[in-house]
Amino acid sequence: MEDTPEQRPDSLLPYEDWTEEALRHVVVRALEHAAAHGLPGSHHFYITFRTDHPNAVLPKRLLAQYPHEITIVLQHQFWDLRVDEAAGEFSVGLSFGGVPSTIHVPFLALTGFADPEVRFGLRFKADMPAIPDAEPDAAPEPEPAPPAAETPAESEAPTPQVVSLDAFRRRTPPKD
Repeated sequence: MEDTPEQRPDSLLPYEDWTEEALRHVVVRALEHAAAHGLPGSHHFYITFRTDHPNAVLPKRLLAQYPHEITIVLQHQFWDLRVDEAAGEFSVGLSFGGVPSTIHVPFLALTGFADPEVRFGLRFKADMPAIPDAEPDAAPEPEPAPPAAETPAESEAPTPQVVSLDAFRRRTPPKD
């Protein structure tokens, strides 16, 4: 007889944390491969991360536009992709609205990674340092709408589009 989640004893070992750390390393390996060899075939990455993570570095105008989370796309027009596993981050050059920028993304700020070419996707809990509340009795802010994807383009300003990862999930066919 197997234990159900309600019956499973609490672990004194952090298995969930270890699993998430291992899955984040999959993203590190994918980015390292792309940095060294480029993206093969039609592979491309959607990377969602918390812009309000204290170690994330983005232009102020992007932070104003996306104060909590953003999804970037690494496909055709990106440059200087660098992975610094020791520092726990990657950096990449992208154009946002036709303006070239370099961003730095801590791996702990990641909330999602997808490669739609092979219908591969991961979701993460962003590891955000605790920030004391200015008003302890204030009601929590509602979650923002899904972020707009910024598609890099050098010569023209892209129109932000909402990216739903549901399109890349496998669905079971309807029963007749």
